[in-house]
Amino acid sequence: MKNRIEEIRLQKGLRQEELAKAMGVSRQTISSLENGRYNPSILLAHKIAAYFGMTIEEVFIFE
Repeated sequence: MKNRIEEIRLQKGLRQEELAKAMGVSRQTISSLENGRYNPSILLAHKIAAYFGMTIEEVFIFE
């Protein structure tokens, strides 16, 4: 599964640390998500999408 987390995060001017704190996860988790090494739980995916004011489908690309 691919995602647009890094692209969206950078557009919003956020650092990985800031997004991680808002999501209640480590910076390493955000890095792993952005690099495609980790697929989030549905709850984390929903939380990230909601934080960005987007749908899950706008953030995560299911192939």
